[in-house]
Amino acid sequence: MKMKDSGRVLTLSTFAFTLMFAVWLMFGVLGIPIQEEFGLSDSQLAWLSAVAILNGSIWRLFLGILADRIGGKRVTVAMLFITAIPSYLLAHMELSYNWLLILAFLIGIAGNLFSVGIAWNSHWFERKHQGFALGVFGAGNIGASLTKFIGPALIAGTVGGSYLGGIIPGGWRFVPALYSILLVITAIATMLLTPSDSANVQMARPLKEMFIPLRYVQVWRFSFYYFIVFGAYVALASWMPKYYVSVYGLELRDAALLTALFIFPASLLRPVGGQLSDRIGARRLMYATFITMVLALLLLAAPFGYIVLNTPSGPKEVLPYHLGVVPFTGLLFIVGCSMGIGKAAVYKHIPEYFPKDIGAVGGLVGTLGALGGFFLPPLFVIVGHWTGLPQSTFVVLFLLTLTALIWMHFVIMKLLHEASPNLEHQIDFQDSNRNGA
Repeated sequence: MKMKDSGRVLTLSTFAFTLMFAVWLMFGVLGIPIQEEFGLSDSQLAWLSAVAILNGSIWRLFLGILADRIGGKRVTVAMLFITAIPSYLLAHMELSYNWLLILAFLIGIAGNLFSVGIAWNSHWFERKHQGFALGVFGAGNIGASLTKFIGPALIAGTVGGSYLGGIIPGGWRFVPALYSILLVITAIATMLLTPSDSANVQMARPLKEMFIPLRYVQVWRFSFYYFIVFGAYVALASWMPKYYVSVYGLELRDAALLTALFIFPASLLRPVGGQLSDRIGARRLMYATFITMVLALLLLAAPFGYIVLNTPSGPKEVLPYHLGVVPFTGLLFIVGCSMGIGKAAVYKHIPEYFPKDIGAVGGLVGTLGALGGFFLPPLFVIVGHWTGLPQSTFVVLFLLTLTALIWMHFVIMKLLHEASPNLEHQIDFQDSNRNGA
């Protein structure tokens, strides 16, 4: 296995994943001008993003296995070409809400490239370097911020225009049209510049055998962890522009830029998380991730207001609480940092525990994790209507993260007890001797 070849695989697959991730989550920015043009409700807007996220989740298991069987290069190139078609149609068709939903769903296939790239890169790197390599590839999540940065400016600067002989229309349609061209170019570059991966496929293994690891509860626990650190990341990446606009009254441009401050660390710190996982272990990083997230989300979940006390001199307001834009963004930034490190830590477990089934296990973990991006935005709307509080978004995330932390700690304590069943009695005996002395 040549280092030059593995470097080309990592570079081209990461670029492809970055672009596909930008396409997958572009409705987080496009949704607001689309909502204005078509007169959509908040619920309709949430479903527009949700269906794209759904289709970017449900095929991860199968495409991960397919990458193991026929090669990650072939699957990657095919997915790039396939995604370019609905992206181009979104920019040029006469649209209704039903067609918007259909095209958003078809474009969502882009999100499934993650499990393909995980399987592809895992086969090209030695075990001691896999954590870092998968972290670098996973940093392609930064594609979510690409549309946040360029989208509002492109939309505002191209309204009423038409470019390249009508291939790229103006306004919000400029973005999917541009992405469709970039997807085709990237597919051709990947096809021509990356080495053949025929030596790294698993054609000899029966398909049934590749599904065997999915019966282990451990795989489903990792999936729940990923639901928190990635599914919630996807949900917030698409939900926060709307949150900033609704709660703080910001312009779309400013809301998108502040959302990017959350996306950047959640993406760029993934290689750091991979490297730390190689050095100190994924379990310790998961503890740090969940504890930090619980504390930050607790503050984000607190509703704005104050407590009223009835005193002899009349009602008295105490403990006023209000998060301004700056502290809110700061706490969201901390959550993003934790998610970036946690995503790498979760995936470090997979080649360690299931080296022969990276595609299947990685695909299932990615599927269930990404489904968080589908289920959470509608859940935010439902809980928000029920409570009347926009902060209920973070109440949901706080409860999920706390559950994951408790589950992980319970499992680890159980494993430690099974490994040293008499340790607790030894500690009690030593304590009693010290007290007696």
